[in-house]
Amino acid sequence: MNQAYFNYSRIAKVTAFSIVFLVTNLVQGQKNADTAKLQKEEDFFPIKTIPIPEYVKLEVGGMTLLPDDALAVSTRRGEVWKIRNPYMKNGRSPSYKLFAEGLHEALGLNFVNGELYATQRSEITRLRDTDGDGEADEYKTVYSWPLSGNYHEYAYGPIVDSDGNLVVTLNLGWRNMGESLSRWHGWMLKIDTSGKMKPFAAGFRSPAGFGTNSAGDIFYAENQGDWVGSGGITHVTEGSFMGNPASLIWSDLPGSPVKLHQSDIPSTNEPKFEVAKRIPGLKAPSVWFPHSILGVSTSGILNYSSNGKMGPFEGQLFVGDQGQSKIMRVNLEKIKGEYQGAVFLFREGFSSGILRMIWGSDSSMFVGMTARGWGSTGGEDHGLQQLQWNGKIPFEIKTMKAMPDGFELEFTAPVDRKTAKDASSYKLTSFIYQYHREYGSPVINQGNCTIKAIEVSEDGLKVRLVADSLKQGYIHELKAESLRSADNYLLLHNTGYYTLNNFPDGDPLVITSANKVSPPMNHHMGGAMTATSKTAAKVPAKTKTPAGKHITRQPASWTKGPDLAFTITPIPNLKYSTSLFTAKPGARIKLTFNNTDDMLHNIVFTTPGADQEVGELALKLGLNGEVMGYVPNTSKVLYNSKLLQPKESETIYLVAPDKPGDYPFVCTYPGHYMSMKGILRVVAAK
Repeated sequence: MNQAYFNYSRIAKVTAFSIVFLVTNLVQGQKNADTAKLQKEEDFFPIKTIPIPEYVKLEVGGMTLLPDDALAVSTRRGEVWKIRNPYMKNGRSPSYKLFAEGLHEALGLNFVNGELYATQRSEITRLRDTDGDGEADEYKTVYSWPLSGNYHEYAYGPIVDSDGNLVVTLNLGWRNMGESLSRWHGWMLKIDTSGKMKPFAAGFRSPAGFGTNSAGDIFYAENQGDWVGSGGITHVTEGSFMGNPASLIWSDLPGSPVKLHQSDIPSTNEPKFEVAKRIPGLKAPSVWFPHSILGVSTSGILNYSSNGKMGPFEGQLFVGDQGQSKIMRVNLEKIKGEYQGAVFLFREGFSSGILRMIWGSDSSMFVGMTARGWGSTGGEDHGLQQLQWNGKIPFEIKTMKAMPDGFELEFTAPVDRKTAKDASSYKLTSFIYQYHREYGSPVINQGNCTIKAIEVSEDGLKVRLVADSLKQGYIHELKAESLRSADNYLLLHNTGYYTLNNFPDGDPLVITSANKVSPPMNHHMGGAMTATSKTAAKVPAKTKTPAGKHITRQPASWTKGPDLAFTITPIPNLKYSTSLFTAKPGARIKLTFNNTDDMLHNIVFTTPGADQEVGELALKLGLNGEVMGYVPNTSKVLYNSKLLQPKESETIYLVAPDKPGDYPFVCTYPGHYMSMKGILRVVAAK
């Protein structure tokens, strides 16, 4: 008994010591965090707005720089404008001149070998000013393709490949899901100098942005949709299949380098990387962009070449996002013949939805924007802005590269060795999306990657992390929230996402007493420890919403049925068909929401004035957003539908609040809350 008492006392003392140690470290960690210095994007990369005359609706579809340093801009309204002095030198405002008009939604523009080429819905058009009056008077078809008349048949380009060919991409049409309703839609095409066309690759859904890296290889940006779990960028090679089978209806046509058929493509809910092992030519993304975290509508791609000057990130790609009005930064590497790499947030705060980016002659970046009825977090209908670098270097993760046993991080400035060697400075997890015919995907197969060793280079510019449970074909999220620079700055952006398509060859790091993490950790000090899990449920529930707010059966107490019944649908420009309806306090309401759109939507009722806050909370749900239906768990949400697929319908039942007032309803799918909203007005009975 004395021995038992001794053991109990010893355990109590150890436990008490551990608690004191943990609390002491938490307090000290908070003190250290409080003394660390913060950075802001605008401290390094200021944004300047280029004024646009009221009579010009510059909904940017394409941009190119002309030899006289004028900026040529094509618009979705079918115009081409020449903007002189877009740099606003000597304090002078830019001037605008209409160069061409009457085009059909010109979503691409390029100046090639002394000629101006625009891509409209049905063709590549060469524009010439033959009489020197500053306006195009010759519109010549270079190459055309058929149209069905479906509104979703956009066309993009041209860019120029390493052989001098003009390259375009054609959007799928939309009819309940993506369909190729006319020849070559869903394909990338190449047109040589004689006007001869060669189909190059298939399987595209909405390839609004594409460009080349420094090696001349083509990458394209894709948006979440049917067969696309999340956005990202993918290396395009001749004969490759990007994943949407609708385009394969044309694979038997002469000249097609793709021999797959629609029946060859399974919808199994597996990760795309796994399916690609069985389907010749199917390409998984080079770099995934986690949906709602790093954008919702991936757009233009711009290579950081010698034409640019945007910080110490030469050779990387900048990628825009239309829905979240921001730019990401991608460092690529080629492992075993395939591209992969990491993506980081670069710059937020643009005024509208980013579609195009080009370098100016002063090495700044011109950013062309449009909301185009889809809406964007920037809030403006359209815009043109200039992003500049002021020469100051932020503390950032410059690159994240794969190692045989983990990752190597390179920084723009030396790290603080103490926080860099502390395992609690990092959190590493893996996850992936489903490859299936449905629109989007929840995150699946989440797992922790336990950090076993950390080695910091002598100059403090590199940190090597050795970790368990890395998974080929998966996205790996790295968070380094408490890591600091040698001069005590926190990272400007502390999270990166690495797509690990292949493990590199090489020797693993030799683990020694100097670099070993003991005990191995994969959590922040003070955070909840979670057991390592290699896989989660293969097919999680589509939507999880707070109990009691999502009522899809008429309550038994409604013996006389509802007092009011409404049907709401989405309409163009991200609106609801009904923006206001009234009810008496306590009224029983039956609401049917028909999602007739080509995007995901929901309908969420909030307390008065809380629609903006609830929309912003939905944006912050991160990787859990889609599985939660983008409905944040807050008392300010009163009722909600689930997240509806395109063409899906749901009826919900709600009771009008007892207190009169305006109760907003809003779509909380990321970015939609800015414009897709309405009011339930509760009016007291007279």
